[in-house]
Amino acid sequence: LDMGNPFSVEKTYMLPKKIKREKKLPIIALLSRETLNSLEPRLSIDDFVVEPWDSNEIALRVRRIFWHANKAVEGKIIECGDLIIDLENYEVTINGSLVMLTYKEYELLKYLATNRGRVITRETLLNEIWGYDYFGGDRTVDVHIRRLRSKIEDPTHSFIETVRNIGYRFKKDF
Repeated sequence: LDMGNPFSVEKTYMLPKKIKREKKLPIIALLSRETLNSLEPRLSIDDFVVEPWDSNEIALRVRRIFWHANKAVEGKIIECGDLIIDLENYEVTINGSLVMLTYKEYELLKYLATNRGRVITRETLLNEIWGYDYFGGDRTVDVHIRRLRSKIEDPTHSFIETVRNIGYRFKKDF
């Protein structure tokens, strides 16, 4: 990547989009420390590794990306009683009414629902939803859970259980 050449820079940003659109493949960028400083959020990559590159780390990141991709497409719809999560259309409905969620709320709900019955720690939720490089506190999970509950739960619907001092669990039975 020649950062002094605007054509090279634009081509660098267009190539991942083209690969994702045409080949439907995730992309992990291998970056030098110099290019890390000029990396822009608009680059369509799923993950990146900064040199010196470790083949074990790259292999683990590839497995993780494919695990998440396979888990998301196993079932196109997750049904939990009156709550329906449509994975193809990124829509959540309760009693047939569309629920407007932020991206993080949706990802949080999807992750909890796909791990129904399991206790998920706040740390795991931070790593899975916000990413391993998130620098905020684990209380952000609590705030997002509270907002999510306010949108999907009422006196007749309860989906998420708090496991005191540990994290959260999506109810197993509906």
